[in-house]
Amino acid sequence: MTGLERIAAAFASVRGQGRAALIPYFSIGFPNRKTSIAVIETIATSGADLIEVGLPFSDPLADGRSIQHSTQVALENGTTTADCLEAVRELRKAGLAQPLLLMGYYNPILTFGEERFVQEAQTAGADGLIVPDLPVDEAGRLEQACSQMGLALVYLVAPTTTGARLTHVAQHSTGFVYIVSLTGVTGARSRVAEGLEAFLGRVRAVTDKPLAVGFGISTPEQACRVGRMAEGVIVGSALIDAVENASEPVEAAGAFVRGLYEGLKRKVAFIEPKG
Repeated sequence: MTGLERIAAAFASVRGQGRAALIPYFSIGFPNRKTSIAVIETIATSGADLIEVGLPFSDPLADGRSIQHSTQVALENGTTTADCLEAVRELRKAGLAQPLLLMGYYNPILTFGEERFVQEAQTAGADGLIVPDLPVDEAGRLEQACSQMGLALVYLVAPTTTGARLTHVAQHSTGFVYIVSLTGVTGARSRVAEGLEAFLGRVRAVTDKPLAVGFGISTPEQACRVGRMAEGVIVGSALIDAVENASEPVEAAGAFVRGLYEGLKRKVAFIEPKG
């Protein structure tokens, strides 16, 4: 089974359960390598349906304070691109079965070598890539390499993406379309972005691929609300915060993801506080 097929199967499975997929993000190497792998193993048994594996980079332009901090700590710990690929291999050897998507910026992939990176990612057990700073118009070589190896290459669309550009990006995205729920960087927010449902409607008008929403989701209540509108819910910064602020980071990660999972299973939407 290819990475694309595993991702499709994961979305089909949760669709059969009547809920959205839970897609946590976590940075390899934060707060250290051993703990980051243990966190990912734990969230895999706590409700995660797919997992984004963060590749640290020195200039993560799309990310807010929490993820920037986590990747900086990872770099200070000496985490490399090769280390992240090896981490995927270790997770697979440990029995982790969920689709794994490597999320990172283009420069380390280019430096590593696009074709080599994709080949080694597939060999390690990755199912796809998310490269937030790579425009679809400049991704031809990476797209071709992913296609040859059966990996997804997921693109992001934001509320500012309109018209023909929205159609073009959605057509090229494979696995799912990453919906940036708001303008700005990643980070926990107090409420779901206004206009999200209308934005999702615009994207659905140009594609039938699963839509996974990220940026700003941090609570079970928010996950519940977004999960009633989209096929996937992505949470990163709030998970990083939960780990950083805990005396027992692995246990905290598991508890946090279990809370999100329970939120997604709820049949009645939460009512968000005003203000």
